[in-house]
Amino acid sequence: MTGPVNRRERARADTLRDIRGAARRVLVEHGVEGLALRAIAREVGLTPPALYRYFASREELVEQVVADLYDELCDRLEEARDAVAPPRPGVQLMTAARTFRCWAIDHPAEFGLLFGNAADGVVPEKADDGPAAAAGRRFGGVFAALMAAVYLQQPFPVLADGDLDERYRDQLRAWCATLPVELPLGVMAVFLSSWVRLYGLVCMEVFGHLRFALDDAASLFEAEMHDVAVRLGIEADLVHPEE
Repeated sequence: MTGPVNRRERARADTLRDIRGAARRVLVEHGVEGLALRAIAREVGLTPPALYRYFASREELVEQVVADLYDELCDRLEEARDAVAPPRPGVQLMTAARTFRCWAIDHPAEFGLLFGNAADGVVPEKADDGPAAAAGRRFGGVFAALMAAVYLQQPFPVLADGDLDERYRDQLRAWCATLPVELPLGVMAVFLSSWVRLYGLVCMEVFGHLRFALDDAASLFEAEMHDVAVRLGIEADLVHPEE
């Protein structure tokens, strides 16, 4: 019975992969609002009721798509990070930042699902145990590990715990506990500030909110990353990707 069972398992795995791929194509073409089970079923040659043999709900399917997208993005970030030779943390961090921007520009619908508000009310709110949450933690861990490596190689100036607002300090401590790397709270504050700068700029570019001033935000991105690099003491590692 091992053979038939394995064939059934492989067939099911193939169908699951096809459904998730179809859901992504529908997402890109029609947005979350158009991410209907009927449209997805049509893409894979199934009836809408048949989809429930694989996913209990539309929300469960969207959550799996979110997890897949996070994993794809993390694979891209880790590949770019590991291609830096020799492996200098500062260069790796800046490379990861540029790779994040490039992926977002190339995949605006997917970026909106992960980092905009497209998934509000669609993805189940599972703080810790869902596949989307686990994949999101993996994403955060990529940048946290690089920030830690930069700091450990050459510590940059940070505020002492006592110099941070008490409420802010408590929130930073709780956030740090969710990451795979433990950092001083002052480093966490710099990490958060740097992430807000990177994420905010990429969001504005992807969602078209810089068009009032810029047709191409690449130079602005590099200028912002230069300021971050100076703050981290790694401006010597801010090698332009074409150099």
